[in-house]
Amino acid sequence: MQIDWITVVITIINFVILYFILRHFFFKPVNDTLTTRQEEIDSKIRNAAENEKKSKQLVAQHNELLKNSKKEGKSIVEDYKNKAERVSEDVLGDARKEAQLILNRAKIEVDRQREKAQADIKNQVVDLALLVSTKALEGSIDEKQHRKLIEDFIAKVGI
Repeated sequence: MQIDWITVVITIINFVILYFILRHFFFKPVNDTLTTRQEEIDSKIRNAAENEKKSKQLVAQHNELLKNSKKEGKSIVEDYKNKAERVSEDVLGDARKEAQLILNRAKIEVDRQREKAQADIKNQVVDLALLVSTKALEGSIDEKQHRKLIEDFIAKVGI
């Protein structure tokens, strides 16, 4: 086997020419594409990391807001509970005052009715006394009639 040096040299020259042609038309665009692609991937990774950081901050903020809103909700509930208790106490106080006023009015009305009844009884007693005196003056009354008049008087008076 013999080596044909001319074929070897032509093959090496063809390889070098093919290398430069490929380098000019193929390697550079492929390298540019790969570089661009790598930059896009790096950019997306950085964006993802930033978004993750932002989302963690937002979660922390939301958790803090949730805690604050729970505290505020409890505070509002306590305020309304206290207000309701005060209103309840006010209503009960007003009801007690109104009940006391009603009792006072009832006592006044009872006293007035009692005074009226006493006045009526006095009038009836006076009328009966006049009636008895009139009957006594109309004729002489014996002891039996006198007792009967007193018993009638007592019966009418209700003593």
